Amino acid sequence: MNKYARLYRQKSKKEVKKILNLFNKNSETNAKTEVLSGLTVALALIPEAVAFALIAGLSPLTGLYAAFVMGFVTSILGGRPGMISGATGAVAVVIVALSISHGVEYVFATVILAGIIQILAGGLKLGKLMRLVPLPVVYGFVNGLAIIIFMSQLTQFKDDSGSWLTGGSLYIIVGLALLTMLIIWGLPKLTKAFPASLAAVLVVFGIVAFFGIDTKTVGDIASIQGGFPPFHIPEIPFTLETLTIIFPYAAIMAGVGLIESLLTLELIDEITETRGRTNKEAAAQGIANITSGLFSGMGGCAMLGQSMINISNGARARLSGIVAAVALLTFIMFGASLIEQLPMAALTGLMIMVAIGTFEWVSVRILNKYPISDIVVMVLVILVTVFLHNLALAVLIGVIISALVFAWDNAKRIRARKRVDENGIKRYEIYGPLFFGSIKMFNDKFDVLNDPDEIIIDFKESRIVDMSAIEAVNKLTERYHKVGKKLYLTNLSGSSHNLLIKADKMVNVNLME
Repeated sequence: MNKYARLYRQKSKKEVKKILNLFNKNSETNAKTEVLSGLTVALALIPEAVAFALIAGLSPLTGLYAAFVMGFVTSILGGRPGMISGATGAVAVVIVALSISHGVEYVFATVILAGIIQILAGGLKLGKLMRLVPLPVVYGFVNGLAIIIFMSQLTQFKDDSGSWLTGGSLYIIVGLALLTMLIIWGLPKLTKAFPASLAAVLVVFGIVAFFGIDTKTVGDIASIQGGFPPFHIPEIPFTLETLTIIFPYAAIMAGVGLIESLLTLELIDEITETRGRTNKEAAAQGIANITSGLFSGMGGCAMLGQSMINISNGARARLSGIVAAVALLTFIMFGASLIEQLPMAALTGLMIMVAIGTFEWVSVRILNKYPISDIVVMVLVILVTVFLHNLALAVLIGVIISALVFAWDNAKRIRARKRVDENGIKRYEIYGPLFFGSIKMFNDKFDVLNDPDEIIIDFKESRIVDMSAIEAVNKLTERYHKVGKKLYLTNLSGSSHNLLIKADKMVNVNLME
C-alpha cells in the first residue's frame, strides 16, 4: 500500500469517527449498550404514553406520537445526551381541561405555542435561572416524582371497576412484578453485558407466553396500532379570542415542561458527573413541542423515569434516545400485535424499580442534619408534587420559601461595632448586608440624640443591596441633620457606591472616599 493510500484510509477513519461522535461523545459507551438501552426505554414508553394520553382525554396514539417526536427531536438537538423526553403526566394534567372543553385541535395549537415560548426561554438564556433552585427543592421534586411513578403503577393491581384484585389474578401480577424487580436487581451483580431491565421484560414475557398465563397485557389498555404521525395544522380560528383561550395553558405547559426537563437534566448531570446545556435543552424542548403539535402529538417534556432507566443501563449518548424513538415508531407501525402481548406486570415491576432508584434516599438518611426550614421546604414540595401534580407550582413554592428563609437569616446578621476616635468622631463599622429585611435592625444600632456632631458609617464589611437600603440610609441622614449633626459614609463597595450615585436625586447622603 503506497503512502497516499494509507493517508486516504487514515482520513476515512477520522471521518467515520467524527460521524460516530455526533451520536456518542463518550468513548467509554458503545453502540451495543446504547441500542439495547434504547429498546428497553421504548418498551417502557408505551404504557406511560398511552396512560398519559387517556388522562388528558385524548386518543392513545396522540400520546404515542408525542413520545416519538419528543424523544427523537430532543435526542438529536437537546443539551443533555442520554435524557429521554416524551408525553408526561405533568403536561397531561395541564391540558386535560382544555381537551375536554375545546377539543384536540386546541390542544395541538397549545402545544405549538408552548414550544414557541420554550424556544424564547432558551434564546433568552433563562435556563441559568435553575441555579436559583436550592437542593431541598430538587430533593422534593425528585422524591415527589418517584412517589408519583410508584403510585401510578398501583392501578395495575386493580380491575376495570377500580377494585383491588384478589385471589389468583393478584398473586400472578404480584409474582411477575416481583420476578421482574428481582432480575433488575440481581442481574447486574452477575453481568453487565446485557441491560437488566430489558432482560427482565423478555424473561417475564417468555414465561407468560410459554405457560399461557392469563394476565393483563399492554393490549388490554389500548391498541397501539397506527401509522407514521400525520402532519396536521390545527384546525382552529386564528383569532385573538383563540389566543386568549390557549395562551394560559401554553404558558403553564411551557413552564412545567422546562422545570421538569431542566431539573431532570441537573439530576442526570449529578449522576453522570457531566454537564448538560440548559439553554440548548430549553430550545430543543420547544422545537420538539412545535413538531409534536404539527404531527398530531400532545407534546411533553423530559421523563425522569425513562431517563433513569436509560442512564442506569449505561447509556450516555444521543444514540440511545434516537433508538428508543425509532423503535417506538416501529412498534406502532409494524409490531403493535406483538407489543400488545407484553404483560403489564413486567412493565409495572420495571417502573417500580425506577421509582426506587429515582428516590433520593440520602435525603432521608441525613434528615436529622438538615435545618428545619430545609425539611419543611422539601416536604412541602413533595406534597404539592404528589397531590396537585403541579410541578411548576411545587418548585415555585419551594424557591419562594427558601428565598424568604434566606432573607430572614441574613436580616439577623447585620451588626455594628461602635467606637469614638481621637478626633471625637463616632464610627459605626457595619457588618452584614443592608437590604429590605435588615433595615429595622440597622436603624436600631444608632443613637442619634446622644451621638457627637460628626458620625461616620463604615461599610467596609457590608453592602447596600437594594432601594430599601438606600432609603434607610437617607432617612438616617435626615434624622442626624435635624439635630444639627453630620453623617458620612465610607468604604462603600463599588456596587453600593453606584446605587447611591444613581439614586442621587432621591437621597441626600455624604460620601467619603
